[in-house]
Amino acid sequence: MTIRLLLADDQELIRSALSALLDLEEDFEVVATVGRGDQVVGAALAHRPDVALLDIEMPGLDGLAAAAVLAEQLPECRVVVLTTFGRAGYLRRAMTAGAVGFVVKDTSPEALADAVRRVMRGERVVDPALAAATLAAGDSPLTGRERDVLNAARSGASVAEIAATLYLSEGTVRNYLSGAITKTAARNRTEAVRIADDRGWL
Repeated sequence: MTIRLLLADDQELIRSALSALLDLEEDFEVVATVGRGDQVVGAALAHRPDVALLDIEMPGLDGLAAAAVLAEQLPECRVVVLTTFGRAGYLRRAMTAGAVGFVVKDTSPEALADAVRRVMRGERVVDPALAAATLAAGDSPLTGRERDVLNAARSGASVAEIAATLYLSEGTVRNYLSGAITKTAARNRTEAVRIADDRGWL
């Protein structure tokens, strides 16, 4: 049986290299490659892959959001998140989004091919060390709105700019920032963004 693959990664060199490596496997066929998260679902619906390998950080829509839409619109397609960022929070969010595999990009080509075959057999594939770290880290303490405000603060936007972007009052934005800073045990909002990002909470 040939396993049909879709690859999504915003870095063309990585996307091309992965495609070439996976195409060497006798039982694999790369049927589509895309460089943006908002192209994933359209390509999947057009090409009907068995497995979609999705990067997390892509323009248009991140890989975790794309995985959630894909799980809803094409549930027979198994999603494997393939990322540079082996963070505990990302793993938890990936599984919540419907992914059945989470593989970091420094894995060997043989291990990646094995992961694809295992998810096709109905298994979940997650690096054991990352799984243990996820259990130890626990759930994100941030509310949805605190996460939104921290994401908006990434670029160094002022409280007024964040408020305008999210249609909130400036006082409400300050309250959410204060809550996020407290929950991440940070000294300021810049540090709160970094800590939350490192833990995969954003």
